[in-house]
Amino acid sequence: MSNEQNPYEEGKRAGLHPLLVLFGAILIMWLLINLAVPSGKQKQAAGPEISQIGTEDPDAAPVMYKVQTTLTEFNAVSIVVPAQVTTSQVVGLLKQFQQARLNQTLSGVIPATSPGHKLGDQAVADLYIFSDPKYATAEVVGTLARGAHAPGNLYPQAIPFEEAMEQVRGHYRIDLNDTSNPDTGSIGFADDSGVHSRQYRRIF
Repeated sequence: MSNEQNPYEEGKRAGLHPLLVLFGAILIMWLLINLAVPSGKQKQAAGPEISQIGTEDPDAAPVMYKVQTTLTEFNAVSIVVPAQVTTSQVVGLLKQFQQARLNQTLSGVIPATSPGHKLGDQAVADLYIFSDPKYATAEVVGTLARGAHAPGNLYPQAIPFEEAMEQVRGHYRIDLNDTSNPDTGSIGFADDSGVHSRQYRRIF
């Protein structure tokens, strides 16, 4: 007969005390939560709700595009990109236009939208990016430039604003007269009244 003590003798507790198990489980959960959720010091300050949506893919390939229409009366240009261009590539193109503006090389990229303006030939501009060339027309650009609340009976042949705005893949607006907010870029389109397309996301 073995002299070893049986750990499961009657009247003696086998294993750890239940309170130790409970406190151990709570401690492990607390550690996991603190590791998974950053502290207040690590969190960055939150920006405006609508801005800075991260849809950019750093590996997105450059986009081939063509300037289709220029309407200086609306300071507007329509740009056509291939239908297979991704949202990330549209974001990259918008940032490319912004960088060209900052480098003062935008005049080599798009035609003059505000010729003779004291701040430059692209001081005021709306760049509309489409995939379907049939929407990159003067008629559609004019409809978008007039806005959602333009009287419909003035332009009976115009494509409805609601239809036109849904075709905009990206929009880049420049207004160097507004020094606090000289440019904005977005996926989709929104006009000054706040009417916007279903896919609208502000990028910068």
